[in-house]
Amino acid sequence: MRILLVGGGGREHALAWAISKSPRVSTVYAAPGNPGIARHATCVPIAADALDDLVRLADRERIDLTVVGPEAPLVAGLADRLTAAGHAVFGPSAAAARIEGSKAFAKALMARHRIPTARFETLRDPAAARRYARDLGGACVVKTDGLAAGKGAIVCASVDEADAAIAQCLERAEFGAAGRTVVIEEFLRGDEVSFFVLVSGTAIMPLAAAEDHKSIFDGDRGPNTGGMGAFSPVAGFDASTEARVMDEIVRPVAAALAADGAPYHGVLFVQLMLTADGPTVVEFNCRLGDPECQVLVVRLAEDLVPALLAVARREPLPAALEWSREAAVCVNVVSGGYPGRYATGVPITGADGPAREGVQVFHAGTAWKDGRLVTAGGRVLSVTATAPSVTDAIARAYDAVGRIRFDGMHFRRDIGTRHGRASCEPQDVAGLGPRRPRRASG
Repeated sequence: MRILLVGGGGREHALAWAISKSPRVSTVYAAPGNPGIARHATCVPIAADALDDLVRLADRERIDLTVVGPEAPLVAGLADRLTAAGHAVFGPSAAAARIEGSKAFAKALMARHRIPTARFETLRDPAAARRYARDLGGACVVKTDGLAAGKGAIVCASVDEADAAIAQCLERAEFGAAGRTVVIEEFLRGDEVSFFVLVSGTAIMPLAAAEDHKSIFDGDRGPNTGGMGAFSPVAGFDASTEARVMDEIVRPVAAALAADGAPYHGVLFVQLMLTADGPTVVEFNCRLGDPECQVLVVRLAEDLVPALLAVARREPLPAALEWSREAAVCVNVVSGGYPGRYATGVPITGADGPAREGVQVFHAGTAWKDGRLVTAGGRVLSVTATAPSVTDAIARAYDAVGRIRFDGMHFRRDIGTRHGRASCEPQDVAGLGPRRPRRASG
């Protein structure tokens, strides 16, 4: 098979690594790719949002399967364009991808179908938004309706913070068109979990779960980022909780989209809060997470490609995938100043040294310049390790991080340390054997 992988971040490097191992695959192209992806694929300098150019590339190279990594091209309709041109594509249509592309759409769908989620209002007027934030007591989450690169959810602990977030979105327009409408919702308390399933219409196959760390600093302090690290499996997300999520959330959402004429075909990322009242949806995403993808692919114990192909061709899904009993931890190494302004073109050393047991260094924001590997983004490298326990995987990951150097380099030092909240014995956790568990946030 000839595969086209769309994207150029850490998630896409992890996917390229997994896809290239498949005995069914002869050739992998990546658009645009990155220096790490180039080890597994032929990189083509076409941006992930250049839809016409991507369709022409798929035509020219006789691509058998296109796998779309990022959300933006899916929301823009890349899957529709490829399907219309006769190509098999793993990723939902624009109509189905609205479940991530519009928070207002997703919340309205959940309200109509009584899917558990936080109390909310969708608003465009700053005064009305401030009134609703006060109705919630000030503790709330202000979310941009549209895509904001993982930074559009502002957690507020007070009325003043809510007022500032509303001004940021609706008055100063710091998120542009994405923030012209906001969803304001109550602050949920509990353990947060990222749960992933393959969906093909109303056919669903659970994958696994992971926990990410969004805040820039240790102890979940500072502004949200696209993700500073992740681990899998997660204690607390057991088989009975998974079954409840499937019955109360995943199957009803898939059925609702299909009934509305937008059947979902791809991976559905369900961000959950495990509250005292049960699993509650924080939001949906229409792709694999980043850095969750990194910890999931290294735990996958079989070929991923047949499952991707079954979704793309609307064929029956496998009953399940086999998962390693090992744990995985990913530590993201980022540029100084991220998620704000940061320098690029900074030389990197130690990222591509001798291979170490149980460690994969996935490139997220790197480039070649004058024969040297340099920084080219906020999140630079995803250092991912596997080991028999989360504790051992943490040690391996940080040992590898310690060998990497570049000016301004920053990383959290507490990734994975929340894993011990509950028993991680294999019989208790949906994610060891076939599958997984996870933690808390707003």
